[in-house]
Amino acid sequence: MFAALTLLTLTAGPAFAQREDQGLQLGCADDYFRLCMGVDPNSQDADRCMTRNRSKLSPKCKAAIGDYDKRTGGKSMQDN
Repeated sequence: MFAALTLLTLTAGPAFAQREDQGLQLGCADDYFRLCMGVDPNSQDADRCMTRNRSKLSPKCKAAIGDYDKRTGGKSMQDN
């Protein structure tokens, strides 16, 4: 299971850097498994799945995304 956490990805933006970010891995792992189980976590499909389900993300995951954005100057969860 830990191996899967290390592969966790999120949404659009610097996807590879996001996959490597421990704060996002820990903050959003439950959401990934709940919403995107069965999707390869190293794929753009995982990015799209998390983006598509952004309204269903837990407060913990949203906080991790906000922290990531503050640290990187990015905007991971842009509304399209």
